[in-house]
Order: sequence, then structure tokens, then C-alpha cells
Amino acid sequence: MKDSIVKMMKSMLLLILLGVVSGRRTQLLKGLPATSTVEENAAAGVSVYTFNVTVSPLSSEGVAILPTIVNSNPLTEAFDIESKGDLEYRVVTTGNPVLDYETMPKSFDLQIFVEDTAGRTDLNILTVQVTDKNERPVFRGNMAIQTVTIYVLEGTPPECIYQVDAADPENAELKYSLLPAPVPFLVLESGAVFTTKEFDYEKDPHCYFLNITVTDPDGLNSTKAVNINIININDERPYFTTKQRIYRIPEEQSPGTVVANITAKDPDDEDSPSRLFYSIQSSDRYFSINPSTGVLQVTGKINRDALPLRLHPNISLIVRVEDSPSSSHASEMEITIIVEDINDNPPECNPSTFRIEANENTIAGTFLLDLRNYCKDIDVDPSNNQFNFTGLSGFGSNNFALESTVSGRLVMTESIDLENPANLGAEVYSLTVRVQDIACPNYSNIIYIYIRIKPVNEFFPVFSNLSYEFNVPEITRVGSSIGRVNARDKDWSPSVITYSIVAGGGTKDYTNIFWISPTKGDVKILARLDYETTQKHILTVQASDQEKIATASVTVNVLEVNDEEPVCSPNFYSFQIPVSLAVGTNINGFRIECQDRDSDPRSFRYFINEGNVNNHFTFSPSAGSNTSRLILASRFDYDSGLDTNWIYRLHVYITDDNLLSARDKTTDLIKTGTVTLSIRVIPNPTTVITTTPGFTVVAKMENLYSELAWYVPFVITLGSLLLLGLLGYLGFLLATWVRTCCPPTGKAGDVLLINAAEKKKPKKEVIVTMTKLNTVFDGEARDPVTGKMYEFNTRSGARRWKKSNEPLQPTPAMQVTSSATDDSGQGTDRADTPSKKEPSEKRKELTAETKPAAKP
Repeated sequence: MKDSIVKMMKSMLLLILLGVVSGRRTQLLKGLPATSTVEENAAAGVSVYTFNVTVSPLSSEGVAILPTIVNSNPLTEAFDIESKGDLEYRVVTTGNPVLDYETMPKSFDLQIFVEDTAGRTDLNILTVQVTDKNERPVFRGNMAIQTVTIYVLEGTPPECIYQVDAADPENAELKYSLLPAPVPFLVLESGAVFTTKEFDYEKDPHCYFLNITVTDPDGLNSTKAVNINIININDERPYFTTKQRIYRIPEEQSPGTVVANITAKDPDDEDSPSRLFYSIQSSDRYFSINPSTGVLQVTGKINRDALPLRLHPNISLIVRVEDSPSSSHASEMEITIIVEDINDNPPECNPSTFRIEANENTIAGTFLLDLRNYCKDIDVDPSNNQFNFTGLSGFGSNNFALESTVSGRLVMTESIDLENPANLGAEVYSLTVRVQDIACPNYSNIIYIYIRIKPVNEFFPVFSNLSYEFNVPEITRVGSSIGRVNARDKDWSPSVITYSIVAGGGTKDYTNIFWISPTKGDVKILARLDYETTQKHILTVQASDQEKIATASVTVNVLEVNDEEPVCSPNFYSFQIPVSLAVGTNINGFRIECQDRDSDPRSFRYFINEGNVNNHFTFSPSAGSNTSRLILASRFDYDSGLDTNWIYRLHVYITDDNLLSARDKTTDLIKTGTVTLSIRVIPNPTTVITTTPGFTVVAKMENLYSELAWYVPFVITLGSLLLLGLLGYLGFLLATWVRTCCPPTGKAGDVLLINAAEKKKPKKEVIVTMTKLNTVFDGEARDPVTGKMYEFNTRSGARRWKKSNEPLQPTPAMQVTSSATDDSGQGTDRADTPSKKEPSEKRKELTAETKPAAKP
């Protein structure tokens, strides 16, 4: 493949060179153009034509490019040019491809190119004509590649058994013959091979070897071998040689156990072992037969004790023998297999586990269970299905017994008391009984019996104490456990005791402020305790074991705790005092009076926590009383600047710790009340009020566009367009619906509409105020590129080119007011300027004036 591509590329290159030097072409190829012939199927190296190359006398080195065939047709690769020496060359065959007169072109025009060292070139054509040659006939199909084997059944009448396929390359008429001659076959002129007799496999040869020859008119021939095999067929019915028809086997034989060996013969195979096929015709799941040997085997479990064998232990089989699976030559035989019972099943109890109950006070001799009612042996033979009960054992077996080994009746031998220390905790007794075959091999099973002794509730619950007393501080958090009650029951097993509150523990606000855990007996509070309201609660708690109950008394003592804040009146007061008020004066006669539900009046202590600038105010007495007065402690001094506040807001704290020691103050609970006072100091008429200079903070906010938020205006614009489109579409649907539901009426309706239109109320006057703002250019600068002067607005940055004769002057704003058209269709325009213009002119003027100046 690569060689052909290289040659093609060389040919194309030479053609290109030929085109380049066509103007310098010279007669260099001597003996060309010419015509020559070559015979088809010529071998490689066969000379086709010889020619010479004449070079220029000026060319001292000879040929630069040797003579080359430059055809692009791949078939021309069948030829090549060889050098014979002394500028003599010949065209020869390459053998690839082989020249074929019947399939390839009959003539080839070979373009031969040459160039000498002087640069002269020549191109001439050698015409090669392919001549025909008589060839041997050839076989086609399978005979062309292999030896054909033909199979003929014995007893087949004479017929065509094969069609020979052959052909002559020259399409000549062919003749067929076969050897050896004395055989029962013949071949026709069409190549069809026929048998001449009906073969008998037992008498005639089993195989024939033939040579089939095909010959053309010139006597050329080809021969191929054909094998013909005669196939034997069975034409006799096989017969059984086994005479026994009844077999006995025990049940439960393992798969593969041989029951019988069925044999048969085929008359067609008297001199050799018969090739017979055995099968069971009747549907059977217990047995199978080897299709080649006839051995009858057990394949499935054979249970004599299960249906249908329990009622019908005889199994009938139809055995069939045939000389081939598809042949009609066959024989059948019925055999009977009797399945015998064996002792292969232990006694079975259903259920095999029993759970029964008996009260703890059940008397001795009480019948509990009859095991024989639940057990049986499924073996068919009576000698194999008898059993008895033995081996009663297990925990507590001394309390129970079997009446006899045959009956299987279980009875109690003595009463069981669960409260007895010897039986304490023994609620369930585990027993085992063996049920066993009487016949060998004495199969057995174990029966499990669980006897639960049911406790009898004989005793009442008993509390650990006849009464309980709990001391609880009044500030105990809601939901806290304040104590636990406990009750026990002497019954075994210990009964589940449920606790409940049946009386007591209520207040005027709550039905019951206590709760008890039903299972644990924990007592919890559901609402806040208040010593000042109730100092003691008495509850009745009940314990129940679902049948019997017991009660106990629970006393809850509420312990006083300082949890109340001092409450003072008034808790807020506002008043005014003169700046010249004398020190020690009770300000406006003000006095506060405090109360505390859980503290002595002497426990109050008063102090000002906030707002007492320069300590001008104090309370007297400051502790030990439930009343106190507000006193001016020091004079005001605004002249020297010591005081600057004219309004005082005092936060007064009142605590109830005055009677506590320093140590108790760190541990005891202290409550604090608050009072707020607002005092305004009134200056003298000559007093100058100094004020603190203030300042104003001006916040300037500038909305800067962020490049990262490019999508915000896009999303807003897109959403607005979609909303407008939706509103337009809804308006269109509404108009269509109105036109459909309210079609126009006749002429009378038109008249009414006209009258109604004429009776419309006059339009209300709508005043539209428009304000025109002219840009004021209050600065000027020179453009660095053009050098021209331009004006600009220092606020907005607007620019315009400056006219040479126009000074910098601000242009005033003009307000234009437009009124709506009245009923007559006329309208008026009002402006602050004295002149009047047409509306169109005004719009033009406004447009011109409000248009921003162009930037330079």
C-alpha cells in the first residue's frame, strides 16, 4: 500500500515537472511511441518492450531522471521499467496485480517520461495490449476451498444429492465426469450428482470416495474429491429384556438409591450395544430413570406418612424405551413400586412449648395440663406410632408430677406461697417432659412447660411513715421537688404502686398547687408559694396497688423569705424649687412612705443612686423608718460655674437590709424599691443662664453607582416592561369581554347615549404648574485641547462654549401655569411674563430653554 502511494506521488511530481519543462521537450526516447503485446497471467519479470534513451552530446553525466511510468491509474503498477545498461531499458511485468484478460482493461497506454542532465525532457506512450490465454476451469462454492462430504440416508430412493458449481474463465461449455466408474452414482452435464439405487446400510458400503472432473473444449480440466456417507436409520421396535414388574422399597430412601435396572434391546443393533433412550411417561416426583442405562433411581423424598402415600402406598410407573428421542419405534412397560413404612418420625407436640398460669394459693392435686391431647406420631404403621411421657425435670419440678407415663396429665403436688422466703421471687417454673417412641430407634422430643404462679393481692400498701412534713421556702421555684413519700406492698412480686393527692393543697387561686409523681412519689409545687398568704398546707396522699389503697398525711410548711420589694408612695414626683432655697429645707414638704409585706419598717434604708449631682439632695431619716423627707443638703452655685444643671432626675433606692449585719448582707436576700423624682431649679430674675454651645451635624448622602450592581437597573427595567405588558394584555382582555357582553343597541340607544353625553357635567379645571429652571453658568475655563473658552456650572458640571460678547449672568427661573380646557373647547395660558404666546410657541420655547447645554 505504501509503495503504491509513493509511486503515485512520484507520478504526480513528474507530471508537474513535465508541465514545467514542456517548452524544452526534445526527442530522447528512441523507439517510442510504440505498441506491444503481453499474455494474460504473465509472471513477474516478463519483458514487454525494449527502448533506448538518446542524450545530448553536451550532457556528460547522462540521464538525470530515469525513464518512469507516470500514469496515475493504479492498474499500471502491473508494469515497471528496468535498465539493461548503456541507456537501454525494457518494460517488464511486476505480477502485482496479475494481468487478467477477462477482468482488466485489454490495453494500457503507458506514459514514459525521461530527463537528461542537460535539462531536456521527453514523454512518449507505449501501448501494451493484453492477449487472451485459455485457462483451466475452476470450481466455485464449497468445492473450491474444501473436500465436500455428502450424507445420504439409507432407504432413500434415487435422487439428486449435490450440484457441482464450476466455471470456465473463457465461458466455454464444460463437461463433468466421475471416478471410479462402477459406483452407484452419476453426474449429469449440468453438474448434478445423482444416486442410482436405494442404499441399505446393513449391506452396502457405508462410505464412497468420488473424484469429479470438469473439462473445457480444449481438454484442460480440474478435479475435486467428494465423500459420500450412508446414514443408518432405525426401522425396528426395541423390546424390554427385564421381566420383573413389582418392587418394594422402604420410605425415606436417599436420592440416588437404585430401585431397578431396566434393560432392553434394539433389533437394529444386534451386533453392537444398543443406543436406546429410556424415559418415564407418567408424571412422577419420586423416581427418575437414566435415559442411557435404564437405571431407575430415587430422586425425591418418599414420605409414607404424608398424603397421598399415606392412603395409597403403591406407585405405578410407565417406562418407555425408544431407539431415538424423535423416533416412532418405542415400547412401554408398567412397573409397580410398593413403599413400606418405617419408624422415622418422633412424636410431635403442637405446641411444643406450653405456658400456663396457676394462682399461688392453688391446692395440691389440681390438674394443670393434659399433654396427650397435643401430641401424636404420624407414622402409619401402629407399631411405629406408640409413645409415652417420661423425664419430668426442671426448676420447681418437685411441686409438679405426671399421673402416668401413658396419660401425660400434669398435676400440682403442693401449694405455692410466693411470700414464703423459700419461694421468694420464683414466679415462673420451667419444666421439661420427654415424649418418646416405644418402637426402635426410640425417637423423642422435648416438651417445654412454663408455669407462671400468679400472685394474689393479699396485702394493703403501707407507707413508710404515717405522716410526712416538708419545710419549703416560699421562693422555691415552680416545678421543684419538695419531698418524696414511699409505700410498700408485702405481696410478691411487689405491686406497682400509684401515688395521688386526694385532698388538700388548694388555694383561692388554684385548686391544687401540688403534684405528686404517680410512680416515684415525688411531691412538686405547681404554683409559687406565698408565706404572707398561707403558711401551711396539709395534703392527703393515697397509694394504690390497683386493688387496695392506703393514705398518709403530708404537711408542707412554707418558710418565710424576704421576697417582697419595698413599695413606696409616691413612686414618681415632679416639682420646682427656687435657686435660693435654704439648706436643710424639706423640699416642698415632700415625704415618701414605704411598706414591705415581709420586712419590719425599721429595716428600710434610703439613698439616691443616680442624678444627685454635687450631692445637693438627701433623705432624712436615711434609715430605720418607713417614712422619710427630701432635704436640700447644699446650696446651688451657678455663678462660679460649679452647677450647670437646672433639672435633676433623682433615682432613689429603698432597701430592706437596715437591720442586717454586714455578714448577713452578703448571704441574705435583699429587695430594693425605686422612686423617681424630677426637680427643676428656678433661677432668680437676675440670674444669667449659661448654656453650653451646641453644634449641628450635617450628613451628606451621595448615591454612587457600583459596577458590581449592574444587574439592579437591568432587573428593574425588565420587571417594569413585563408588568406593563401584563397590564396591557389584561386591558385588552377586559375590552374584549365588555364588547362581547355589552353589544351596542339600536338607534334608540344611540339617541340616549347622545343625550347623556350632552348632559355631562362640565369638566373641572385642572391647574398644571410647570417650573422651568435655566442652568446658571457661574464659572469659566479654557479648553486645553482647542484653546477655546467655555462656561460651566459649579454644582452640576454642565458646560457650554462661551460667546465672545456674552457676559456671565445668571438666568432667572420662569414659572408657567397652564389651565385645562373648559367646556367650550377654549383654554387660557397664564404666565408671570406680560407677553402671551400660542401654546405651540410656548412649548417650543420651553423645550429650547430647558434643553441642557452641550458639553464641549
